[in-house]
Amino acid sequence: MSPLDIAALALFAVCWIFYQPLLTWKSRRGGAINTDMTVIRAAWMRNMARRENRFVDGQILAQTLNSATFFASSNLLLIGGAAGALFNSEAAYRHVSSLEVIQTSRLLFEGQLGLIVLALARGLLDFIWAIRQVNYALAAIGSVPEGLDDAGRDRFGDLVVRLLNPALSSFSAGSRGYYFAVAAAAWLFGPIAFMAATMAAVGLLLWRQLASPSAHAIADLRQALEQHVQAPRPPKD
Repeated sequence: MSPLDIAALALFAVCWIFYQPLLTWKSRRGGAINTDMTVIRAAWMRNMARRENRFVDGQILAQTLNSATFFASSNLLLIGGAAGALFNSEAAYRHVSSLEVIQTSRLLFEGQLGLIVLALARGLLDFIWAIRQVNYALAAIGSVPEGLDDAGRDRFGDLVVRLLNPALSSFSAGSRGYYFAVAAAAWLFGPIAFMAATMAAVGLLLWRQLASPSAHAIADLRQALEQHVQAPRPPKD
């Protein structure tokens, strides 16, 4: 492994480990989708607790559960393919080394495949944990009693969202694993491509969280919800 390969691997490790703390820090300064969505979900769960029929809320979460299950299954297939190439590295390396755009040694090739498997495996674990937590949230929604006053509904809604937010954060972390797996795969094309792909993945993730049209729309929705909560309500007849 050349010094440039070591530097590229170190950059990848720093970005992978410190992306979430960096996003948390940026969120405190200007807001991000993940932070704004915690407020939106809290409003959703409070509204859920006020509804007598919560079938729609359960169906929405069931779709999230299906999505997490699909991604987990896809991740498992990708891990199987990458791991199969790793354990049959001699034949895989022979095919890869015939491509002019890929210049790598056999030992480095095995390390590159191992890094791809590691990134995918981390995402798989996040998806599995998301699936379990969404199941907990579904059970929590079903447990909310009827006939509560406003204070009780808000209290139960806040309790349910304490399960829901970590579940969807785990789903986001699992999705993020694909970005880093693609960056790891770029190492096959050399350390420069590896560093460029790593920075591109982090830049794309941050842009989508902080500056994309969806981020601005979600920030506006959060602001509208907070203004609605603070606005004086008309007296009841």
